[in-house]
Amino acid sequence: MSKIKIKRIYEASSNRDGYRILVDRIWPRGVSKGKAKIDSWKKEIAPSENLRKWFDHDPDRFWEFAKKYLIELEDKQEVLDKIARKAKKQNVTLLYGAKDTKHNHALVLQCVLEGRVSY
Repeated sequence: MSKIKIKRIYEASSNRDGYRILVDRIWPRGVSKGKAKIDSWKKEIAPSENLRKWFDHDPDRFWEFAKKYLIELEDKQEVLDKIARKAKKQNVTLLYGAKDTKHNHALVLQCVLEGRVSY
């Protein structure tokens, strides 16, 4: 079974990344489309603008943010299913731009997708 990984888009790409998906709503600063080496941009599964602004990358708000983000993802089942099907065949790397590697939406998304791949 393949693995779903997360990685900052500013990190170098690797052959082990497999299928690379940018999961931010806004294109990351300072990254050219050629350098990003993405296979897909799924901005529709990024947190809404209102949720992103409310969270404001505040670690104290992360768990509440995660709960609200999971509610938003309930309407994105088709996209999540497509990514999960791809991850059953090959590695998938979710790319994000946030500086905080321990409190970001890609972590929540990774957990959701891993649950879909394992069943």
